[in-house]
Amino acid sequence: MSMLMGRKLLSWLSVPVLAFAVSGCGVFDGDDDDPDPLPAPTTAKVRVVHASPDAPPVNVVVSGSTTLLSNFDYEAISPLVEIGTGDLQVAVNGILPGSTPTVIGPATLTLAADKIYTAIAVDYVADIGLELIEADDTAVASGQTRVTVFHGAPAAPQVDVYVTAPDAALADASALGSFAFRETLGPVTVANADYRIRVTLAGDKDSVVFDSGTVPLAGGDLLLVASENILNSEYGSDYSPINLLVSDGSNPSSVIRDVNTPAALRVVHASPDAPAVDVVVNDNFAEPLVDALTYPDFTGYVRVPADSYNVKVAADADNDIVAIDADLDLSAGSVSSVLAVGELADIEPLVLTDNPRRIATEARVRLVHGSPAAGAVDIYVVAPGTDLNTVTPNFSNVPFKADTGYVSLPAGDYDVVITPTGSKTAAIGPLAISVEAGGIYTAIARDEVGGGGPLGVILLDDFNVI
Repeated sequence: MSMLMGRKLLSWLSVPVLAFAVSGCGVFDGDDDDPDPLPAPTTAKVRVVHASPDAPPVNVVVSGSTTLLSNFDYEAISPLVEIGTGDLQVAVNGILPGSTPTVIGPATLTLAADKIYTAIAVDYVADIGLELIEADDTAVASGQTRVTVFHGAPAAPQVDVYVTAPDAALADASALGSFAFRETLGPVTVANADYRIRVTLAGDKDSVVFDSGTVPLAGGDLLLVASENILNSEYGSDYSPINLLVSDGSNPSSVIRDVNTPAALRVVHASPDAPAVDVVVNDNFAEPLVDALTYPDFTGYVRVPADSYNVKVAADADNDIVAIDADLDLSAGSVSSVLAVGELADIEPLVLTDNPRRIATEARVRLVHGSPAAGAVDIYVVAPGTDLNTVTPNFSNVPFKADTGYVSLPAGDYDVVITPTGSKTAAIGPLAISVEAGGIYTAIARDEVGGGGPLGVILLDDFNVI
């Protein structure tokens, strides 16, 4: 991580999450029945927002040893916490591949009493910066909700924000306001009720880019942050360009997605002796979701409405032969890979949860054991030319259908070698790979066509074989 990035990260990540409670009480004088005045307030409240789409997660540490925020990641908002006024020494550890070095600090932050500070990391890593919202810490009246909205989506233009009754027509509505990236609307106080939040391009009510559907406001002080929807940048116009992050200051933050957000899934034919197959959703055999998929091919991502589905995998030549009959729950914004795995006699679905967020400081690699013939395996990810006898496996005794999860790697060249568990003899590899920062890579170990060896791989995402 560059020193410039470190200096920029300091300003927003060096906000600790540690409560120092200081209470006062009346002190009675022997000659006076009245208590002395309570001491002046000595605490402030602070929260941190991670809204940098391609920045890595971090740990925030105080006094050199106490971890206050652990693995603080994108689209997260920390709770509001009371912090003693005055100076507090903090440091930031970047979570980089294989290490968590101190990239900033220790540094000192000074806060004033009776204030709420919201520190928001914005923009991409190359231009990351801080926006600080400061507000008076005052109570919200009963039956009211106070809302502050921040535009934290770097790829989104200036927009208008409408907060209306759920069934109100935009043509008759007035905008809460118009704002551009890094600007704030509010705070605005509204009566508790059900509302609908819609965002349009500035000055154009017909260009709705986000629709929350019905959202209940039930009191308190809410922060809404418009964050970049990485699914939009990765998969295109099926997705709104923004999500709304919501924090009430005490509970874990949540994400409101556009009401029309679909799910995305791709299908991988990983059954070595199965014929070409159709993937049929909700018994619509006349229009299969996937037609005539052969081993070891795979589809691109297909977008479908978020819902529960029955999915059948049937022989393309005869749809009466159904090899897999399974129910899938696909939530809004979910991204999944559905693998047909195992030999035909034991074929079954394997559903993987995919993560398409690209991180500028690392490559993310996932290896999947999809070979029914291989048995449990050891997996090595090593420098090119490494003698396996000199190293231990990165992943040991990995069973069929298991995967490594996404592993963070520095950009560079590697050998991937898969061996039977306990052996140093390669069953797959050395597979020479080159990975880049910001890349996402998935490889699935597979059998030869028809089953058995020699074993090979199915390469997905950004994987390239040298």
